[in-house]
Amino acid sequence: MSEPVHAPAPDTPGGARLFLVRHGETDWNVAGRLQGGRDVPLNALGRLQAAQVGRVLQQLAGDVRALRYISSPLSRAIETMRIMRTGLDLPVADFSVDPRLVEISFGRWEGQTWPQLRRRDPLSIQRRDADPWGYRPPDGENYHDLSSRVRAVLDALPGDAVVVTHGGVIRAALQARTGMPEAEAAQLPVRQGAVYVVSEAGFAVAD
Repeated sequence: MSEPVHAPAPDTPGGARLFLVRHGETDWNVAGRLQGGRDVPLNALGRLQAAQVGRVLQQLAGDVRALRYISSPLSRAIETMRIMRTGLDLPVADFSVDPRLVEISFGRWEGQTWPQLRRRDPLSIQRRDADPWGYRPPDGENYHDLSSRVRAVLDALPGDAVVVTHGGVIRAALQARTGMPEAEAAQLPVRQGAVYVVSEAGFAVAD
């Protein structure tokens, strides 16, 4: 199913398309735990979602061999990429890994759920609620930090590319490429098993 294009994408160079893929589900996703930089593997549904993404990408992109493929170094993204490439009949290991695509760090909050944090540290959560793009958790990152490293990766892409990464990274990428307001981007739900397609026309979601 495809959703309509949402916003202009003036910064997309030369008409290049960007296919953004969030890794498949993990057990921490199910539990609502903040993963950040923790290396949590896919679960069974996550592996099915990774295979689904391959089928969607085949329909969207046409010649999948002409695309560049790049992944976050975390295992949930790496496994998603490998499963996806297997379904596309591409060499499993023939893709790049960039540490700048790792998920936003939640610092000392990682491993906890939002309800737990609201009970244990309500004042900090209130500050984050008031400024979800700019608030930095203890020993963590905010979206300004994340956006700086994500923009550097995107700006270096020479053409059409598939990026397998994380929800926070996709929010930062969409904000950078479409000019979406920061507060809106910070709250944007990012689905697993879907492809976020960014082009000169804007962005759309397909699954």
